[in-house]
Amino acid sequence: MKNNTELKESAEHAQQRSNVYGFLAAVYRKELSAELLVQIKDSPFREVLSDLGVNLGKEFFSAPEEELIENYAIEYTRLFLGPGKHISPHESIHYERDDGDWGTHWSASTVEVKKFVESLGLNYSETDRSMPDHISVEFELMQKLIEKEKEEWEVNEGKDALHYIKIENMFMKDHILKWIPQFCDKVIAEAELPFYKEIAKLTKKFLEFDKKETSVNGEEDRQKVEQA
Repeated sequence: MKNNTELKESAEHAQQRSNVYGFLAAVYRKELSAELLVQIKDSPFREVLSDLGVNLGKEFFSAPEEELIENYAIEYTRLFLGPGKHISPHESIHYERDDGDWGTHWSASTVEVKKFVESLGLNYSETDRSMPDHISVEFELMQKLIEKEKEEWEVNEGKDALHYIKIENMFMKDHILKWIPQFCDKVIAEAELPFYKEIAKLTKKFLEFDKKETSVNGEEDRQKVEQA
């Protein structure tokens, strides 16, 4: 069983992972807002992004706020909304299922994610931009699962942390990893301004890291909990 120091470290690590998923969910959910822009430009957050390898360029931090928001609203619309050719941020569009039920909204993957979310007793906002398999909703689900894991480390000495780690790992393998890396490649190729290109690179890098976290840590924590 983990000691107090290890429990605290596990909780802090879970909080960090949850924060990244929350940030990515906010970025992909809608156009860049003034509030999010202020957060990104804040020195501590800017340093965190830099440590993660995100290079937004000097112009991003020196250009007038209104200009940035307008330019990136146009970029967001062009990339993710259309009406012309765009990169739909939905699993059902990108994940090429063996049963052939993919390529349109509300196909089999959408239904599966909806059932997964509902099985956990969670809800989502049913808007045209946040169907159950929208990238921001899937990231928000991971954020909430990791928050539950963090609570277990803090309150119950990790008693049910393994339960949430297993769910995180399952959702990663069954949904997120089956389409988001490819989605990011398309964004990297099509983005004209640095922000979404860099965020897509960060997304791919973080998911590769978190895939290892949910599998390796899950096995380590399983052994420690069962030996307690």
